[in-house]
Amino acid sequence: MKKLSDEVVFKHGAVIKNRMVQPPMLTNSGMNGEVSEDTLSYWKARSNSAGLVITEYNYVSENGGPSMTWADNRTQLAIYDDKFLPGLTKLAQTMKEHGNKALVQLAHTEREANYRAHLGLPVYAPTTADYSFLPYEVKGFTTEQVEQVVKDFGAATKRAIEAGFDGIEIHGANHYLIQQFFSRFSNKRTDKWGEADSFPLAVAEEVFKVVKKYAPQDFIVGYRISPEEINGDNIGYTWHESTELIGKLTKKFDFDYIHLSLPVYNARPSDSDKTFAELFKPYLGNGTKLIIVGGVMDKQAAEDALKYTDLVAAGRAQIIDANFARKVVTGEGSIISEITEEELQQKFTPGLREVFDKETKRPNFAKKAFGELDYDKALKY
Repeated sequence: MKKLSDEVVFKHGAVIKNRMVQPPMLTNSGMNGEVSEDTLSYWKARSNSAGLVITEYNYVSENGGPSMTWADNRTQLAIYDDKFLPGLTKLAQTMKEHGNKALVQLAHTEREANYRAHLGLPVYAPTTADYSFLPYEVKGFTTEQVEQVVKDFGAATKRAIEAGFDGIEIHGANHYLIQQFFSRFSNKRTDKWGEADSFPLAVAEEVFKVVKKYAPQDFIVGYRISPEEINGDNIGYTWHESTELIGKLTKKFDFDYIHLSLPVYNARPSDSDKTFAELFKPYLGNGTKLIIVGGVMDKQAAEDALKYTDLVAAGRAQIIDANFARKVVTGEGSIISEITEEELQQKFTPGLREVFDKETKRPNFAKKAFGELDYDKALKY
């Protein structure tokens, strides 16, 4: 019987000390993309909890971010240039100082790169389309630009290796670039990049080429995906299509894990009695682990989630209580379930403090991050 305290061995030999994961979550701590002291403090407080810890989404191309940002000193982290290596090296050391495995999530936020728009810089997407839910113009990528972004994922992987991280996670979820290419709502290209799975497969191929050449044998490679993209009448893809994509990815490439981005860990599609986790399991390659996330706020939920998966990710709970994962694994200590002033001051970055401050509820934060728009509408896309 699986237990949260079990060691987990990935297919290439990496070992993590328990089945808990801290998933990628924006810290709003970057200084124009660079790791700051606030970033390091945030992770130092959380470096002795989950067995596997994953950074927020680092953008791999200069035109790939920042996203969800409203100030130069509140940006998403970046990995598109060697100038970020010193900070990323410190971050890797901090995240893994207690023996945890530390990964970088690699992303290109594409049409969601709101801060580029704020600075008057062009924002891109697979194709020029009607993004009326965004308060800025979005341009379609040229073929050459798409090919360059694929290479950028490889270059970013090499930087992650050089910085000393134990692995990377390819971000194919949450409406960012890879999902946009996979979505028929966003991708209406007529060249080879118009095929739904062409871009995800190309990125994976580039990443694994770099890993094979430069990484240690036990380097971890994962892939995150949103199982469906259904927003009313707008259907980007269903779980029937995304499971096929995962089948192709894990058959062709040696992924250590697949990470399902879910609203709740036991979520089900409208046309099945099975959970998304149960539906994806048969499509995983031999030895590929599954991570699920969503709504895990206490030990009972974590143990229940383990019925469906190999590893359990806790996001919001791990923000609120920096030692949440360690507490549910060991059973020692009371879990902090509400944000206290002490937690805000000691274990949150200034950017996160602004997000969680009582006077800046979610709609106000959205206004800062996106400008004047309907945030609920934006969330649907």
